[in-house]
Amino acid sequence: MRLLTLLAMTFAAVTTLAQQSEVAKPDALKPPSARKVPKSLELHGDTRVDDYGWLRDKTNPETIAYLEAENAYAEAMTKPTLALQKTLYDEMLGRVKQTDVAVPYRKGHYLYYTRTIEGKQYPIFARKKTTPNAPEELLIDVNELAVGKKYMVVAEFTVSDDENLLAYTTDETGYRQYILHVKDLRTGKMLPDTAQRVGSLIWAADNKTLFYTTENDAKRQNRIFRHVLGSDASTLLYEETDEMFDVDASRSRSGDWIFLNAESKTSNEVRLVSAAKPESTPVLMMPRKADRKYYPDHRGDRFYFMTNDAGINFRVVSAPVDNYADPAQWKEVVPYRKPVRIETIDLFKNHLVVRLRENGLPAFEIYDLRATPAKVHRVSFPEPAYTTTPAPNEEFDTNVFRYGYQSMVTPFSVYDYDLDSRKQTLLKRTEVIGYDPAKYKSERFFVTASDGAKIPVAIVYKRGLDPRAKNPLLLYAYGSYGSSTGDTFNSNRISLLDRGMVYAIAHIRGGGEMGKEWHEAGRMMTKKNTFTDFIAVADELVKEGYTTKDKLAIQGGSAGGLLMGAVVNMRPDLFKAVMAYVPFVDVMNTMLDATLPLTTQEYIEWGNPNEKEAYFYMKSYDPYSNVEKKAYPAMLVRTSLNDSQVGFWEGTKWVAKLRANKTDDNPLILRVNMGAGHGGSSGRYDKLHDDAADYAWLLTTLGVVKP
Repeated sequence: MRLLTLLAMTFAAVTTLAQQSEVAKPDALKPPSARKVPKSLELHGDTRVDDYGWLRDKTNPETIAYLEAENAYAEAMTKPTLALQKTLYDEMLGRVKQTDVAVPYRKGHYLYYTRTIEGKQYPIFARKKTTPNAPEELLIDVNELAVGKKYMVVAEFTVSDDENLLAYTTDETGYRQYILHVKDLRTGKMLPDTAQRVGSLIWAADNKTLFYTTENDAKRQNRIFRHVLGSDASTLLYEETDEMFDVDASRSRSGDWIFLNAESKTSNEVRLVSAAKPESTPVLMMPRKADRKYYPDHRGDRFYFMTNDAGINFRVVSAPVDNYADPAQWKEVVPYRKPVRIETIDLFKNHLVVRLRENGLPAFEIYDLRATPAKVHRVSFPEPAYTTTPAPNEEFDTNVFRYGYQSMVTPFSVYDYDLDSRKQTLLKRTEVIGYDPAKYKSERFFVTASDGAKIPVAIVYKRGLDPRAKNPLLLYAYGSYGSSTGDTFNSNRISLLDRGMVYAIAHIRGGGEMGKEWHEAGRMMTKKNTFTDFIAVADELVKEGYTTKDKLAIQGGSAGGLLMGAVVNMRPDLFKAVMAYVPFVDVMNTMLDATLPLTTQEYIEWGNPNEKEAYFYMKSYDPYSNVEKKAYPAMLVRTSLNDSQVGFWEGTKWVAKLRANKTDDNPLILRVNMGAGHGGSSGRYDKLHDDAADYAWLLTTLGVVKP
């Protein structure tokens, strides 16, 4: 009764915005209905009408009341799943080793690590000297920072060369607006030096100078500052005026050079500062040039560049420190190979480690730079679907490379790899209590798109289950920005697999799994390939008997939420349930508002709707513009009030319009996190509660578990 009372009270607060103010009985709850305030928008001879633009204003009490009404409705609608939510939460928590320590990494005379304590939401940052039996030094207890706050994240974390000072940044709202802090590790005292809206953050070699970047009101990192501790102000070194470019700062692993980078989606330029002479004027390495990118690192008397000058999938060259801008002086280290995309490089005193992607899977290629030409070998991995990434590698003079590895059945694992002997040493595999990987199986196959493109698909299921027995199946994808979705492990997912579900990931175009061409074939005027690829995978899974339309659920977030919105407009008959997280679904209104965060930089991903051809192409798939009076699947939408990347109003407006138009009786639920941002809840237990609630909804909607 308390829940129904809350629902009634909330609805009463929004009678001015509701078309229906009567609260129905529990078996026939009527959802909130946002009032329509039609606003006509005309461009290129085309008129769009936005009925729900008023929901963008979170300073309006009416907006907050509507969001609270949606949350109350969601709670009422999912009340029958409360017992299942608790069961799932207990299962998920039961797999977690709550008191645990991450693998320490070495930097200088210390080993740095994070650890967690049972019952505490957040990690603790600590270090120990490398000497035997050294005591722990507590650096940051995020739990203490979070006292009295709904949200807390530590982002940048960097220690000075003399190991005495810690600079770090925090966000306490979820808006990704970070504050700089400096702590004296000798005394434990906080220094007065601070800055707002900080992005990247590095120390110079003098142990008193910081370089950092800041953002403008559009959340574009556009300024680079130099700050000497104790100074009343910071010195502005560079301001980027081109709204397509962001800036960042980094330091070579050798420690000798600071790189100040200005970058758009298609080009960049780097300015150079000696780490030993932080007061010196930054020197431009090579000016920006259309469609050219280069990323420098340093070793000895040469810079090493990862560059796309020979092709979009990159190669690696080296150049003299005193004559790096002359291509005639460059020596090729890693050649350009069209099928092989170079994603990152890690440079050490004697070796170069290249993370590449070929045939949709990542790999490490090792170059011994002491030999001429460099000796080359690859690190092999045993499973058909997996992902691997570099772990913290802070030491320059080392022959050991650390990386993380996981698959859909193997929990996250940390390895040390001897670059000379090629010996792999497992340091730690995340302990998942009660989990036996032998009970699960993953597969990888390709689905052919309508134009012949081969789309990689990875699936995982419990052994003993026939994967082609028309099972309930959850299909995930992202497909934007050239970002490669890893075939990763998630212990929460076991609760689905153990109940007979299959989980699948579609590596569709727009992502980077098959190289930069894969991205090019799914952005701007080819963006619809992203959606048709996903539909092709879903159709194939049904056709081949993996699932049926009545048992197929789909999931995506952010740009993957755009994917969800587009495909349910295109093929609502194909899916039983949709889970959309912080979804970018109000494409036209967002991309026509240059004052919003990220809009102008995104022109190169989606197109600029101020251009007629782009406008009509984007409008043709924009989820919000294309909502129609027809039947839609059951849908669960999550958004966050403090989201700086995708405004909370996007998912909110989309749900409001769907409510006003859909002709079915399928549930449509909106959950708004009133104290978080793009990534949702920051506390680990809060995240588990959210996942348990979503999984309970999913299992019930698919009929896997009866309410």
